[in-house]
Amino acid sequence: MTGDMTPIPAPATPPTQGVPGWPTPPKLLVTSAPPPDPSTPLAPIEVRNVSRWYGNVVAVNDVSFSLGAGVTGLLGPNGAGKSTLLHLMSGFLRPSAGWVYVGGGPAWRRPELYRQVGLVPEREAVYSFLTGFEFARFNARLQGLPDPDGAASRAIEMVGLEDAQHRQIGTYSKGMRQRAKVAGALVHDPPVLLLDEPFNGMDPRQRLSMMELLRRMADEGRTILFSSHILEEVERLAQQVLVVVAGRLAASGDFRAIRKLMIDRPHEFTVRSSDDRRLATALIGHPAVFGVELQSGALVVRSSDFAAFAAAIATVARSSGVSLFELLPTDESLESVFAYLVER
Repeated sequence: MTGDMTPIPAPATPPTQGVPGWPTPPKLLVTSAPPPDPSTPLAPIEVRNVSRWYGNVVAVNDVSFSLGAGVTGLLGPNGAGKSTLLHLMSGFLRPSAGWVYVGGGPAWRRPELYRQVGLVPEREAVYSFLTGFEFARFNARLQGLPDPDGAASRAIEMVGLEDAQHRQIGTYSKGMRQRAKVAGALVHDPPVLLLDEPFNGMDPRQRLSMMELLRRMADEGRTILFSSHILEEVERLAQQVLVVVAGRLAASGDFRAIRKLMIDRPHEFTVRSSDDRRLATALIGHPAVFGVELQSGALVVRSSDFAAFAAAIATVARSSGVSLFELLPTDESLESVFAYLVER
């Protein structure tokens, strides 16, 4: 690898305030990450001790990871820092501290990066007056491809927009506009693909088709990173997962192991029945239950095993002569899952 590797200096005045309850930001964020060794082969995406802040707002907090070929899901609640990380990897943002290398070189201020990366941003990035084909061809010309028409046709076919390719994008549905954006990102056949919430607006059939396309591209050796706040999308597609919460990397690795960690966390349920007090007495002795609390008009049950409790509640109620009216998990939002991972 060649090129200038001058370290990126930290701002003269790093944040002195941050998220309430966090440690002092300068101690967390200003890390002395050395530049990558030019003699050491780099993965397609290398992020080392990267932080990004805006004044006193910490968007990304000392994050490190390395990605090779395959599909990786960037999972987290809205506002977790997923888009900021993707913008850092796309060369749109300069790290406040740390290093971002993509395709063997720094992401920041390296125009040749865009020959190697395809980016699908979350925000609308299409021209409504162009047809789908014209938009793909426009991107092919920007890449300086020798046959922009042929490249555009191949990209349109890959995303399944052949029937609508000569209609103006302004007439497209949300899902079709998403596919047009993907076509523009694929037109130069990049080895690295970065997608920010790529399935927004797609119907179930379109989602399945897009997932199959991304799997096929990963099998061909490409490095694909996509962000989502929907657990099921990541579960279906990703081989590896990065879990980001409040700008920090809460967990990373094989999705099944992380998913198991999420399932094994404490769960809270709200139960309404014909006799909450009797049901509470019966549940106290169950091995999956470690806490019960009678509240106004309901019973709150805390369980260490979601599946075991869900399977047992009906049997326990029936054997106690109690009728169940309602059973709701009350702590199952995505935000609560990731907050739990951070606390672990």
